[in-house]
Amino acid sequence: MDKTQPHPLFKLATELGPLIVFFAVNAKFNLFAATGAFMVAIVAAMIASYVVTKHVPIMALVTGVVVLVFGTLTLVLHDETFIKMKPTIVYGLFAAVLGGGLLFGRSFIAIMFDQVFNLTPAGWRILTMRWTLFFVAMAILNEIVWRTQSTDFWVGFKAFGVLPLTMAFAVSQMPLVKRYHLEPASLETSEAEAGDIRKG
Repeated sequence: MDKTQPHPLFKLATELGPLIVFFAVNAKFNLFAATGAFMVAIVAAMIASYVVTKHVPIMALVTGVVVLVFGTLTLVLHDETFIKMKPTIVYGLFAAVLGGGLLFGRSFIAIMFDQVFNLTPAGWRILTMRWTLFFVAMAILNEIVWRTQSTDFWVGFKAFGVLPLTMAFAVSQMPLVKRYHLEPASLETSEAEAGDIRKG
């Protein structure tokens, strides 16, 4: 099936909605109730995404699977450590995929972000490296926050800190994307050189 481009607000709702549910339920009950609600909300968001767009983004799918696995461990073992480590695992996986791809001369960032970029080989490498470092930094930041701050602070950071940080970083990369952007004519002449990277 062909993908349908959703309204930007729909995409934001499917990303932010589960986090708001997580924050609200934790504030009213506790982290374990919030974890269960978060798992349900994540599944609902993926279903809504598929119904509306006939597609679930790779990042959302990977995140959803990790949430379900670590959320289940949290509830079954009654240990909040697992759900708090979930972001670290997700960021680590993303960093490993992007960094590993670079080692083999490929960029998986277009697949990961479910977008098509027309960049020069140098542009691919720089953009991928920057996102790899960003994910590493976010993994470290999550570890620092959950290990040194209260559960309520960590939940607030996860709900209202992570997305703005990610969006701000993405916006900060736009000058690079524009600088290394390939116009259609240039894209044809550079296709052979960029082929291996863009296939990734």
